[in-house]
Amino acid sequence: MKYQRIGFPIAVAAVLGATAFAPAARAIDITAGDWKVSIDGNVNAHYIYSSCETNPRTIAGGLACINTNQSSSSVSNGLLPAALSISGATTQGAYDLGFTFGLYPGISTNDGGSPNLENTVGSTHTALGTAGLDVRQVFLTFGNKDMGTVMAGRNIGLFGADAILNDMTLIGVGAGNGNYAAPSNTSLGSIGLGYIYTDWLAQINYTTPDISGAKLTVGIFDPLNTLSQIPAAKKAPGFHAKIAYKLMDSLYLSATYLFQQQRNTTTGAAVAVSTGNYNSHAFDIGGKYDIAGFEVAAWYYNGKGVGTTGLFVLSDDGFGHPRDSDGFLAQVTYKILATKLGINYGQSKLKRAEGETAPLLVARNAKATLGVYHDLTTNLTLLAELSRLESKNQVGDKNKSTNFNVGAFLKF
Repeated sequence: MKYQRIGFPIAVAAVLGATAFAPAARAIDITAGDWKVSIDGNVNAHYIYSSCETNPRTIAGGLACINTNQSSSSVSNGLLPAALSISGATTQGAYDLGFTFGLYPGISTNDGGSPNLENTVGSTHTALGTAGLDVRQVFLTFGNKDMGTVMAGRNIGLFGADAILNDMTLIGVGAGNGNYAAPSNTSLGSIGLGYIYTDWLAQINYTTPDISGAKLTVGIFDPLNTLSQIPAAKKAPGFHAKIAYKLMDSLYLSATYLFQQQRNTTTGAAVAVSTGNYNSHAFDIGGKYDIAGFEVAAWYYNGKGVGTTGLFVLSDDGFGHPRDSDGFLAQVTYKILATKLGINYGQSKLKRAEGETAPLLVARNAKATLGVYHDLTTNLTLLAELSRLESKNQVGDKNKSTNFNVGAFLKF
């Protein structure tokens, strides 16, 4: 099994599939002097069977799996890798202080390189392998209920975060498609199939105190290069902002904004060539509503020069001309006693830059997932999902794939 690729290896898109943490019940609290240290996390494993496109069309950036042998099987993590998070909190003077370290190991064999940018040519999965460790979080916080909170370090981003954190496939698989070339840790869930991956970013944020249920967060983050760009220093940081509103436990609404300057987008060649400058900006908006066991959720995003699947992936034509993109994820779940039933559908679209031809560039990735999630105990969930994917290029050629998964998710 392999992901379709041309110029842009979609295995690298799976790199961007290493995702956020699931809500967890605190399992271990240790008090030492004025400090309280908490340990939480999860362990999960899934059997994934994928039926891939056997007569594939070329779609650069398509997410439907392709395989002339038609099918593949794997035992792997789902959208989330396993996680071990260690955090501490104390109050000194008028300030609440805190820190977090988040460690995320996978269960699949890492075939070389970093846990995320490993062997993109193809996995070997031979004897004597080992899993990778992804250190995604390391940050500090300080503030109080009157001044708000400052967060500094590496943590989940703002743009796209609420969409992925409320995706029902977060504890499952979603778009699985069998053995993952990169990373070995995760599937895609609905990444690139309704939202752009929020990513884990070095950042400094400020969040206001609660104002009648609303909070505003503004900050700067370490700017990212485009996927094909030779690493280059940026003159200015990226900027992001978020406003969120919560009404008791029934209604949640949020909107985010992201801006970054792309300068001297030099492409790799024997002689480096500067291909132009452009501004990247995007927003998302959405929310969820709970009533009588039903939860309805939806998020929409729109961007220019931001790309698809991951931040600044396929964001321009290679000559500094930005591409427009947008997408949405809609979801309905219903909980009966200890069992939750759910369905979600999402799609991500990418347009060609002005004057660009690129007929084989992906135009749309779409996915529908049916899921059943049963809480066997307070901490252990058993689940099954069925997902159908479709990828289409700019001239209408399509690839389709299907995957089924069953697994267990233990949070602590």
